[in-house]
Amino acid sequence: MRWTVALQAEGDREITLDEVVELADAVAGHEGVASGMGTPSYGVQVVVQAQTSEEAVESALEIFSEATARAGLPAWPVVNIETQVDEVATDWYEEIPEGRDR
Repeated sequence: MRWTVALQAEGDREITLDEVVELADAVAGHEGVASGMGTPSYGVQVVVQAQTSEEAVESALEIFSEATARAGLPAWPVVNIETQVDEVATDWYEEIPEGRDR
């Protein structure tokens, strides 16, 4: 299943536009977007494949950690995580007849 996972970390200084752009570049391969310019936090929204919400969070946290390191951001604590299953894509996938490659 496809999951959209949003993560947010908070810290002690404002995030710059350049940092958000670097973070966005780092998550682009995961249909990702980044936010946080001018706030004492940064966040991403990424798409992952997983069977459960917990697995989706685990995958997204790995992506988040790698992306923040690549963007040169401080390793602030994650304060918010939200998951949402992509039911439209899941419904479409379930309609593929048996015997066809998935």
